[in-house]
Amino acid sequence: MTQRILGLSAFHADASAAAVQDGRFLAGVEEERFRRIKHWAGFPEQALRFCLAELGVEMAGVEALAVSRQPRAYFLRKALLALTHPRSLRRAAGRVRNLAQIQSLEERIAAAFGRSPRVHPVEHHLAHVASAFFCSPFEDAMCLTVDGFGDFVSTMLAVGRGTSVEVLQRVHFPHSLGLFYSAITQFAGFPGFGDEYKVMGLAAYGEPTFVRELRQVVPARPDGTFVLDLRYFRHLSEGVDMTWEDGSPEIGRIYTPALEELLGPARRPDEELTQRHKDLAASLQAVYEERFFALVRALQRRTGLPRLALAGGCAMNSLANGKLFDRTDVEDVYVQAAAGDAGTSLGAALWVQHVELGAPRGFVMEHCSWGPRYGEAEIRAALAERLPGSGGRDGAHPHGGGEIRVTAEPDEDLLCAATAAAIARGEVVGWYQGRSEWGPRALGNRSIVGDPRRADMKDILNLKIKRRESFRPFAPSILEERTAEWFTCAYPDPFMIKVYPIRPEKRPLVPAVTHVDGTGRLQTVSARANPRYWKLIRAFEVETGVPMVLNTSFNENEPIVNTPGEALDCFLRTRMDRLVLGDVVVSRT
Repeated sequence: MTQRILGLSAFHADASAAAVQDGRFLAGVEEERFRRIKHWAGFPEQALRFCLAELGVEMAGVEALAVSRQPRAYFLRKALLALTHPRSLRRAAGRVRNLAQIQSLEERIAAAFGRSPRVHPVEHHLAHVASAFFCSPFEDAMCLTVDGFGDFVSTMLAVGRGTSVEVLQRVHFPHSLGLFYSAITQFAGFPGFGDEYKVMGLAAYGEPTFVRELRQVVPARPDGTFVLDLRYFRHLSEGVDMTWEDGSPEIGRIYTPALEELLGPARRPDEELTQRHKDLAASLQAVYEERFFALVRALQRRTGLPRLALAGGCAMNSLANGKLFDRTDVEDVYVQAAAGDAGTSLGAALWVQHVELGAPRGFVMEHCSWGPRYGEAEIRAALAERLPGSGGRDGAHPHGGGEIRVTAEPDEDLLCAATAAAIARGEVVGWYQGRSEWGPRALGNRSIVGDPRRADMKDILNLKIKRRESFRPFAPSILEERTAEWFTCAYPDPFMIKVYPIRPEKRPLVPAVTHVDGTGRLQTVSARANPRYWKLIRAFEVETGVPMVLNTSFNENEPIVNTPGEALDCFLRTRMDRLVLGDVVVSRT
């Protein structure tokens, strides 16, 4: 009998849904792809509808619905902290409403879909653990999750064996490495939700001159864990305003004035970046890595295992991930494509499947193509709508004082060769293929690609399309079999979640994807996992001798494009040179 389980991350940033059928991941997507609001928080109804469509059933055909929240978790701890820190209660009303929404989820689903299967609450960090371990190829592994907070926990150390997970230790509220990173990110003048990756990019430009001070902010403990010096944080003493309801998530200021006494004045968002701010970013990354690697080493001492399954928002810290092999005794590491909170919808479903229902494992996530797909009919309809008079047909069509040429190339080899030649000529190409990516990275299905050999490509992309901070690097997608020739570490990373040093002799050949410190946040591309993207990169290698392309997400300060219409809109309103929609090529003449 077919067993279908829906997983849900709801009323939290990066809301998402995932579908699991007979223990295998079938479909998953973040709600932001439909709502067009980054990190959208709320009830992911459209993501749920997509997953149901992929399952091919109505809600009545779903056996269980797993949600990655457990509102009743650690009730006594919460009550005690509320009694001992009454000043924080005035900001707790929003969190109480949020928990009430989770508890009334069956009613919400029944109202939207006519009925609701039984809801299985799964503790947030257990869902994180399941999302990594049960998607990995490991029969047994250390499991580590690190994030801001979820269900009153920020860090979980566990061991996974087969279909079981044993929790060894938790770090509870108010102590959190993720919150530490977010507080210093705000202090550095980046207040937006999810801005931590900007500080990671900035870190390469600085020196860790504030390490001594930041070690005071997050002192280490003898057992390998950590605490926060709460003098520098508001979340316990006063509470922090948070907005998680049907829109863009927001979080208030986390740090107290004591942090300015320690580090000097905080940077305003409109203030120029100075060397001091760059040094602060480098110091933040250095101290985070000290505490993170201490957790890994402590876990390895307790388990003796060489394999690590890693999840949580901090698992997206690609700088730290890339140093795991050098700084610890880890031999194998697995981080799935949606390691942050979006991935907990899948983790919750897999937890119910394997732990609660006892079903055997049989799935390994090797690619990220789990989102919506659109065929030629939708592509032609989008063309007809956006190029009036074209009817979606091939040919040259007027647009904005110029012409847009539409052609079809059904031969995949010719399509990839022509696109590779265009990239080699310096064109910026939108590459829209197959199913959208699961997780925050564009990995060859919804990507903008360019020539990594051009020193000016970074400036070209920022001028033509991205309009983002100049210090942020662009990433290389490289043929998996060529990785050792170009990077000092050959360990595959299909999900672009590790940073490795580029070999010194190769750096001058690919300046557009070489960060200022000589590293690159690579994606290894295999012919097995993404054959068409592999063919494109291989064609570029034949054209130029370089087995990689520059890859950045297909968007312009918005969520990654989802539909063909959104891809065309981005192409038409920017100065992109070429757009490849499936077998259809759209170019400016």
